[in-house]
Amino acid sequence: MEKTNQLKVALAQISPVWLDKQGTLQKIEDQIHDAGKNEADLIVFGEGVLPGYPFWLALTGGAEWNTEVNKTLHAHYVSNSVTIENGDLDSVCALAEKYSLAIYLGIIERPLDRGGKSIYASLVYIDAEGKIQSVHRKLQPTYDERLTWSPGDGNGLRVHPLGKFTVGGLNCWENWMPLPRASLYAQGEDLHVAVWPGSDHNTKDITRFIARESRSYVLSVSSLMRLEDFPPNTPYLEKIFEKAPKILANGGSCIAGPDGEWLVAPVLHEEGNIYHTLDFQRVLEERQNFDPVGHYSRPDVTQLTVNRDRQSTVKFDE
Repeated sequence: MEKTNQLKVALAQISPVWLDKQGTLQKIEDQIHDAGKNEADLIVFGEGVLPGYPFWLALTGGAEWNTEVNKTLHAHYVSNSVTIENGDLDSVCALAEKYSLAIYLGIIERPLDRGGKSIYASLVYIDAEGKIQSVHRKLQPTYDERLTWSPGDGNGLRVHPLGKFTVGGLNCWENWMPLPRASLYAQGEDLHVAVWPGSDHNTKDITRFIARESRSYVLSVSSLMRLEDFPPNTPYLEKIFEKAPKILANGGSCIAGPDGEWLVAPVLHEEGNIYHTLDFQRVLEERQNFDPVGHYSRPDVTQLTVNRDRQSTVKFDE
C-alpha cells in the first residue's frame, strides 16, 4: 500500500443471517466486494457478526440451569462458530488479497488451541495481503454474554501498520477498559477500531471520548438485528419471538476525528457500507497539545505491564 496521508475506510453495517455461518459469510463477502470496487483500504465489521450475537440469552431465560432450550441454542451457536484453523476464513482472506484491502472482522471463534468446544468473541485483523495478523479474544464478556462466551487473553492486544496509520481494535465494552486502550496507544495506535453488536446507545458517547483521549481517529462499527433477520430454522424461534422487540440492534456505526468531533455521526437502521476518507495529518495536528503516551505521559511514575501469551490449559515439551 502506498503511504499517502489518505486512507479510505468502509464501515460494514449489516445484519447477520443469524447463527448461520455460511449465510452470514456470503453477506460479509458481498460487502468486501463492494468495498474493493470502491477502492477502500480498510473494511470493518461489527462484534461477533459471524455468525451473530447471542440475543436469545436475554429472551429465553438464558441463566436457567440445565434446560433443553439453552443447551440446544448453545450447541447450535457453537456449531455455526468459526474455527480459523479449519480454513473458515480462507475465502475472506482471499478477497482481502484480491482487493489489497485490510479487514477487521468480528467472529465467534471456536479455537482448537482451547479444545474446540468453547467459544470466544474475537476480533480478527487480516492485512491487505490476505494474511491473518492477529486474533483478539475479548478479555471480559459482558453480563449475560458470560453464559456462552469464554474470557480471552492478551495475545491479540496488537497494532498493525496500514499506510501511514497504525490501527488497533477492541470488542464492545472492553473499549471502556482503560488499560487495554492504553496498551494500544503505547504501541503507536492512531486509528482505533471499536466493534459492537449494535445500537447507538453503545457508540454515541464512547466513540468521541476515545478519540479525544487518544487524539486518534475512532471507527465504531455496529450491526443490525431485526425480527426478519432470524432464519425460520432457528431452534426455539417461537420462544425467542415471545419477548423479542422488532428492532434488537439499530446500527449506530460512526467515525470521530482526532479532535473528538463527528466525521460521521451514528447511522441508524441503514444496511450497507459507510465510506469516509481519513487524513493522517489531522493526527499530528491534534497530538501537538496532547499525546497520551508521548510528551503527555510520565513513564517514570506509571507504567503498564501486558501479558500477551496465548493462554492454554496445557503446554507440551516434545
